[in-house]
Formats: sequence, C-alpha cells, structure tokens
Amino acid sequence: MKAIVLDAGQVRVEERPAPDLVSGEALVEVILAGVCSTDLELAKGYMGFAGVPGHEFVGRIVSAPDQPSRVGQRVVGEINASCRRCETCLGGFERHCPNRTVLGILNRSGAFAQILALPLANLHALPPNLSNDRAVFVEPVAAAYEIATQIPVAAGRTLVLGGGGKLGALIARVLRICGALVSLRGRRPEALAPLVADGFPIEEDSPQPRYDLVVEATGTSDALGEALRWVRPRGIVALKSTTAATSALDLAPVVIDEISIVGSRCGPFAPAIAALAAGLLEPEKTIAARFSLDQAVEAFAVARDPHDPSRRKVVFDIDA
Repeated sequence: MKAIVLDAGQVRVEERPAPDLVSGEALVEVILAGVCSTDLELAKGYMGFAGVPGHEFVGRIVSAPDQPSRVGQRVVGEINASCRRCETCLGGFERHCPNRTVLGILNRSGAFAQILALPLANLHALPPNLSNDRAVFVEPVAAAYEIATQIPVAAGRTLVLGGGGKLGALIARVLRICGALVSLRGRRPEALAPLVADGFPIEEDSPQPRYDLVVEATGTSDALGEALRWVRPRGIVALKSTTAATSALDLAPVVIDEISIVGSRCGPFAPAIAALAAGLLEPEKTIAARFSLDQAVEAFAVARDPHDPSRRKVVFDIDA
C-alpha cells in the first residue's frame, strides 16, 4: 500500500505492506484523512516519532473476521488502542492504558495510508447523512467535547486562546453549544473573522484575571503563562496543545491564586458524531486544500504555512 512516512524531519511517500490483522481488529480502507497540528509537531520530532502519521480519518471496513457483518461500514475511529485488561483499563480509563498504541502517534501506523488497522471496538459507524468532509472532523470535535466532560462549562465565562486555529475554533463552537459564554483571543484577526461573524466576542484588552475557564489551544509551548494572566483566582486552565518545543515557566501564580490546571486530550465520539450529523457544526467549510498521498511534501508545507491564513484545513483524498 502507499503511505506517507515521517523520519528525522523528512516527509516522503513509500510503498509499505498493509498492517497485520490481529484478533479483535479490522482493516479499514482510508477514504479521507485530515492534517492536524499534532501531525506537524510529529514532523518536527515530537515524541521522537518515525513512521506513518495521521489520526483524523473516514474509512470503510474491508476486513473484520471477528465481526464480518461490519464489512462495508463507513467509519471513524478512536485513536487509542488499549489492552482492556490492565488496572487502568478496568478502572474505566482506557485512553490512558499504559500498554496502549495510538493511531499515527505511538507504535501504530496511522491514517496517511491506503489501509489502517484498529480494534473493532474503536470504530464507530457513521449515519448516512454525515458526509465524509464533515465526518473527518469527528476526532477533533470529540477532543473539544472532552473539555465539557472534565469541567462544568455551562454559563461559565470562558476564553479560548488560539481561537483562530483549527482546534481552537472547534473548541469555541463546541463549548458554546454546551452553554459556555465564550470569548476568543488569537494572533491573526483575519483567522478570527469567521467566528466574529458568528457572534463570538474577541478579547483585546490587557490581561485581566476574570475568566472562569481559559482554554489554551495555541499550538505553542509558552501559552500557559498567558492563560494564567487571564484566569480568575480559583479558576481553571485547560491545556490542549502538544508541541515538540519545551518552555520554562514560573508556576508561583498557580499556587498563589489556587488555579486548577487540567490537561485535556482525546474525547467522546458519540456526542461529536451527533452534533455533526445534526448540523450544529459545519467544520467542512474550513477545508481549503486537498492533496493525494503522492503530494505529501506539498501538503505538509501548506498545512504549516503561517503566512497564509486562508489555508485552514488540509486533507488527503486517499481513495480519489
């Protein structure tokens, strides 16, 4: 099969064998896959990654010996493949299984390929009315919903840092659906324009510690310091960014103001699929560039270009 491979900061396309099919798993033919900021950080060396990246996808099950009736289903997939046997899994925290593999991130080849493998339990069938272009956003929308599962957000004054970014914009929209009073900050006014048009206020004043919740979704390593300047005493900061870079930070304000810091990663697929199918979110409007797998180098260059904010979401049309 054809696949995109990252290795030592290089992006290339290779012919590789299809993943092995093991008990309890399915092979999925990838239809569409989205490039996210994590993929770009992996290309910079995050987690020492080498291999096939990609974790946002829509596909079709082509082999499932344990559940043959599912062959042909159009699906999206949760990216954490857990052992389901350890104390962590049995305690209900399968996404944090110490033995897990993670699609396109940790010890499992990802979605920037013609075929991927995932446990059947990870695969969610899609309703017929949910288009591929919209469904490719299920994974990041689920990540946005995770904040609401961790933190009571209804009626809370919320600031999303990085609201003009791909994930930040989804977080802002999801938290508003969940009842939060959401404001935004971003470095590029033009990237925030679609959200302003939808009624989101932009925070432009000097930092004031007045927000109940500040969500950091900037994709940078140094934004926690800014988040701490905006959150009220005893407020909450939710961190979403994973980056290759590290930073030093004075954490005294966390102690002095008794701030809670919550890491937030993957989230529940069911509410994400329901919201997208109901038309509460239309993230496919942010797709601005499409590529084949053979155009991997160009696709990554476009996805990371900081000077062209119109290049919002990059996807690979893999079965085209």
